[in-house]
Amino acid sequence: MNKRIYLCLAHMSGNEQKYIQEAFDTNWVVPLGPNVNGFEDDLKHFVGQDKQVVALSAGTAAIHLALIASGVQAGDEVICQSFTFCASSNPVTYLGATPVFVDSESESWNMNPALLEKAIIDRKYKTGKYPKAIIPVALYGMPYRIEEIMTIANKYNIPVIEDAAEGMGSKWKNQVLGTFGKFGVLSFNGNKMITTSGGGALICEDEASKQKIMWFATQAREAYPYYQHEAIGFNYRLSNICAGIGRGQMTVLEDHLNHHKHIAALYREAFKHIDGITFHDAPNSDYDSNYWLNTITLDENLHVQGEEKAYAEAIQGAVGGAAGVVHGGGSVHTDCEPNRNVEAMRLYLDAAGIESRPLWKPMHKQPVYAKSPAYVDGTAEAIFHKGLCLPSGPMVTDEDVAYIIANIKAAISK
Repeated sequence: MNKRIYLCLAHMSGNEQKYIQEAFDTNWVVPLGPNVNGFEDDLKHFVGQDKQVVALSAGTAAIHLALIASGVQAGDEVICQSFTFCASSNPVTYLGATPVFVDSESESWNMNPALLEKAIIDRKYKTGKYPKAIIPVALYGMPYRIEEIMTIANKYNIPVIEDAAEGMGSKWKNQVLGTFGKFGVLSFNGNKMITTSGGGALICEDEASKQKIMWFATQAREAYPYYQHEAIGFNYRLSNICAGIGRGQMTVLEDHLNHHKHIAALYREAFKHIDGITFHDAPNSDYDSNYWLNTITLDENLHVQGEEKAYAEAIQGAVGGAAGVVHGGGSVHTDCEPNRNVEAMRLYLDAAGIESRPLWKPMHKQPVYAKSPAYVDGTAEAIFHKGLCLPSGPMVTDEDVAYIIANIKAAISK
């Protein structure tokens, strides 16, 4: 096989060029315009539930603005899911607030409701006030236990900001993620379910909430005939060009969702028959995952070819580092890393032209968050040690999946 199979790459619909050309022809090459309005309308129709949507420059920007609109300020605390990417917690620190990390439960791999309530009660006891927001995450597209989370959040009057960046189109009991809490976050990064090359959106409760977010996202200008600013604003709106890409992508969103689920079904069936490897599947019918990334776990006693060479030398770049600039780590090990057989499998697949990737390293084990409070029971760490992401995007074919499975089998054959 000559081509390389990537984890998750965007796939164009063929309709994007029409909207982009219209933007150039009408000179709408700015962070507003017909494509932005049209994209927001498309998203509003997709998420339903009488919600409003604001198109923004990134999912991270959406979290940042949701925190501001929820009243988070310096000195406050925000409860974050530990098992996820840093984009959920980094905006908390932008505001001078402190993320409080909560571990996952073992079925969905998402925020553990019991530990969530424990953290809320303990933070009130230790600081004299409740956390200002809760950010659950749809890890790899899998829904979180949103009904339990909302019950707890409402009990203590804490707003929920749903990070559905990886979970666009995923549903809990047939309701789209991002529509349960005060705000919902979507991402259109180049590896997401649909892309605007880079971008995101914030799902809002109503028109007033949307207008407040749009005001913050456009430098918080006051209504005067000159520039008057009475609050700090941000340049976070999505461009009309990128929104044109998004409008084209919306025409294939359902196709992408169906394709990801189809790939998941192929993996699910194949891994039923491979001892020592478990496919991470939806726990029951309440969970309707988009299977943005399909993941597996390897039994710690499973032997993988090349295991003795895993972590033999320090990595100079980073897995997935093509998306940005990375620092050379300089050391071979950290105090929390995937098991040797997981790293050996990654290297084996890489040599076969197959991109795979470790799971997100829990935030409470990241050096940058070493001083942040954490309410953990070891679940996320245990899954991180043995988990691996497999190619899942719209460019992955049935033949690709067969090739991936064949190489995984070869890697564990004696």
